[in-house]
Amino acid sequence: MARTKSFCWGSSPLLFLCLVGFFSTPAKAALKTYQFDVQVKNVSRLCHSKPIVTVNGIFPGPTVYAREGDTLLVNVTNHAQYNMSIHWHGLKQYRNGWADGPAYITQCPIKTGHSYTYNITITGQRGTLWWHAHIFWLRATVYGAIVILPKQGTGFPFPQPYKEANIVLGEWWNNDVEEVVKQGNKLGLPPNMSDAHTINGKPGPLFPCSEKSKPPPSVEKFLPTMSLYNAHDTYALEVEQGKTYLLRIINAALNDELFFAIAGHNLTVVEIDAVYTKPFRSQAILIAPGQTTNVLVQANQAPGSYFMAARPFMDAPVSIDNKTATGILQYKGIPNTVQPVLPQLPALNNTAFALSFNAKLRSLNTAQFPASVPLKVDRHLFYTIGLGINQCTTCLNGTQLTASLNNITFVMPQIGLLQAHYFNTKGVFTTDFPDRPPTPFNYTGAPLTANLGTKLGTQLSKLAFNSTVELVLQDTNLLTVESHPFHLHGYNFFVVGTGVGNFDPKKDPAKYNLVDPPERNTIGVPTGGWVALRFRADNPGVWFMHCHLELHTSWGLKTAFVVGNGKDSDHSVLPPPTDLPPC
Repeated sequence: MARTKSFCWGSSPLLFLCLVGFFSTPAKAALKTYQFDVQVKNVSRLCHSKPIVTVNGIFPGPTVYAREGDTLLVNVTNHAQYNMSIHWHGLKQYRNGWADGPAYITQCPIKTGHSYTYNITITGQRGTLWWHAHIFWLRATVYGAIVILPKQGTGFPFPQPYKEANIVLGEWWNNDVEEVVKQGNKLGLPPNMSDAHTINGKPGPLFPCSEKSKPPPSVEKFLPTMSLYNAHDTYALEVEQGKTYLLRIINAALNDELFFAIAGHNLTVVEIDAVYTKPFRSQAILIAPGQTTNVLVQANQAPGSYFMAARPFMDAPVSIDNKTATGILQYKGIPNTVQPVLPQLPALNNTAFALSFNAKLRSLNTAQFPASVPLKVDRHLFYTIGLGINQCTTCLNGTQLTASLNNITFVMPQIGLLQAHYFNTKGVFTTDFPDRPPTPFNYTGAPLTANLGTKLGTQLSKLAFNSTVELVLQDTNLLTVESHPFHLHGYNFFVVGTGVGNFDPKKDPAKYNLVDPPERNTIGVPTGGWVALRFRADNPGVWFMHCHLELHTSWGLKTAFVVGNGKDSDHSVLPPPTDLPPC
């Protein structure tokens, strides 16, 4: 549980009363402390009971609440049989990569029976982010929301909602996820796909057997009373006619981009990845793994019961779990026996909706919330995303599927890259990651099925402090084209351009949006297309960049940037904490 007197959660009779308190107390930064006990708990879904790794015995894990400017101290104690690390997805961790969390990138993992305190100062950020395990596939069950409220006296740049709720989308496997992954690795193939999608850990009544699985009381007491569970293993949100609600939507799924919609209700998008946007209305949203989207929903329909639903988007010839998770938006006073109405979600392969939705995203770009897009570029990078096949002596088929950037499959080190960088330890990594692919080709032409081997290495790219970077991520048709959500640790970036087909360095930059492009930390590279990102390398340290499809990350679709120190100690990496886990 959290230990704080600054605000309430879970035990609060009404979440919105606590939020009102947030806006009325004296303005000062606070220290918030949380205790995360990583422990195994038996959980039942879809008539299957299994032990899962949790934080504090609840699934999904506890929400971390804070304000812009606060400092978080989260002590993580590992009682599980697996090594553990926690990533605070989207928090910039200025000069303090030691608190970022990815195992063997910024720290060695927390071993069983040991603890580590993440010391995080929230600077210049407010909105919805999330935390998750960043080792193996443990984030299948180890995840939760981060809610950062604005500074005291600063409201939202949109109408104040009556109440708010977290909507965390995920995946569920009936079998032990780590065992499923091991079986796939033995074959050199993808592991079995998930058995269900979930909304706040619940698959909903469209799945067989859901009605027999009910959360234990120990789970329910952690949830705001504005959200209730019915007897069908279903998340339900009670609303009042005429009121406006803020939904903080997080895609915590491991491998699926998801559409989300609520029957009969438009969603007004007001924030992505903890950055305010120009508001726009949509019947549905598209959200990739790792992304967050805040929407306003008006309870302006006839009182009744309406399904909220999440289902995958996939416009490539790739097998996925195409099942629909559902929750219920229920008007106050309507009995649980009323049959909900289903929303019309875009079709599985609706590329047009995906491209159109993302094209509507724009930064607010006001005096208070400017879009500081780098207009001059010091370093141009062009990275191709590819799948491949390498020889594998331990695989039953003799080969294994792999993935690469610029034909380099990343090999994880045995000690943290940030430690190796800080202490100048030789032989752990090199800084010769190429700025462009070794051999240009028609990246999105006919499928390429020959010469699919990749180079293995722990190769990083070095960036000068405060330099401006343009990174173009180009999908390729090596085996198949596919959409890839890429996440950059330690930074936000501006999505200045995107397109389908091959990036044209002569023509495409003329079409960039350098005025109000969306700013985020995770971006979906379109199937058979490209995105152009810009950021200023003003956060020294070692920062991971990887595909947020867990399958592709485990196949090596990842790299890291080494950002040098500035001219003085105030612009250099902080010394490591004394309790940093040993390797």
